[in-house]
Amino acid sequence: MTLAQKLAQDWKSRLEQDCPNESSSARESVVRWLLGDKPERLDTLNPAQLAIASSAIDFQYRILISRYLGVPPEKAYRNLIGRLAGLVVLRQKIQAWVSLSRDRQRTAVEVLQEVIQEMLNSDRYLQQQVAWIAECTTDRRLRNALLLASTEEYCLRPIRNQPLLVYRFVNYLRRAQRGGLTQVPAGDWVRLVSEQVVPDDADEPISLLDERALAQFQEDRAWEEQQAQRQKVQQEFEKYLAAEVDPLAARWLQLYLQGRSQEAIAEALKVPVKQIYRLREKVSYHAIRVFAVKQAPELVASWLEASLTEHSLGLTPSQWQQYWENLTSVQQQLVESLKAGKSIETIASEMKLKTNQVIGEWNKLYLAAQSLRNN
Repeated sequence: MTLAQKLAQDWKSRLEQDCPNESSSARESVVRWLLGDKPERLDTLNPAQLAIASSAIDFQYRILISRYLGVPPEKAYRNLIGRLAGLVVLRQKIQAWVSLSRDRQRTAVEVLQEVIQEMLNSDRYLQQQVAWIAECTTDRRLRNALLLASTEEYCLRPIRNQPLLVYRFVNYLRRAQRGGLTQVPAGDWVRLVSEQVVPDDADEPISLLDERALAQFQEDRAWEEQQAQRQKVQQEFEKYLAAEVDPLAARWLQLYLQGRSQEAIAEALKVPVKQIYRLREKVSYHAIRVFAVKQAPELVASWLEASLTEHSLGLTPSQWQQYWENLTSVQQQLVESLKAGKSIETIASEMKLKTNQVIGEWNKLYLAAQSLRNN
């Protein structure tokens, strides 16, 4: 039995448990959709790549059964729009654009629907998904559910620490509002070479650069790197929990990342639910206060794109300015020293402080930056 066949059996069993009301043919179609059009590729992956692929499949599955499978089409579509409209960054960008546009009567949801419709009409990946879903099933209801789940998963893919949908919205604005040349040097000849040409027999311009193919390649590569970093952070945090907290905490993390509820985790681990909730609080504390700050700050910061040297703790220029102005002179000196790559011991010696004092002060500064970033 190949790995793809084994995974297909496992997913069929899980679907039978989670979705007993679905027909066997529908469950087979869902499994085929989950494994993709080339399931044999799974046999060629190394353990790290296979872990990422399995995580991606599990993510798609949880999206499907939580909002779309077995749900009427109208309600399923509302679920998609509601889920994507809940993205804070995207909602802020849309509202800012609407407030500055001429048509201020439009709502953020209306603009979001336009962006989604444009993606379904022109995005190559989603068009490939439409074709693949058509091969998986002839049931219109199931096709609709699979397409909506594919659309949500695609829109939520992290690209440079932001959902892909945010970049699709920016591209939508660029096409909707094309700018022009505002200033031409008076004393020079200017030759403009357009990247687009308009054939004699067509009204629509043809791009000389395949921007979508390039953007798709960059997005896929960034997504793979993000998932690889995520897998590395997860593995290191599991080792930390097992060694420093409790082996049960590491097992809790594995089950939690699979999307299981606290009650389901309690049942799987055969411990009381109250203990599971206490375990959750303990894991959360160590993740934020210890692991991300003291144990593996570089690893976590790189994954979250929140390192001090490369990403200014993940803050925007305006947020960084606000953050910097609220620091004392001593704190500013500490941040500048860390940004220059100096070790904690060197900084402690230069500032005539104990090493623990420098670490404690840096913990406060890091958490303050993340609080500002989240707000």
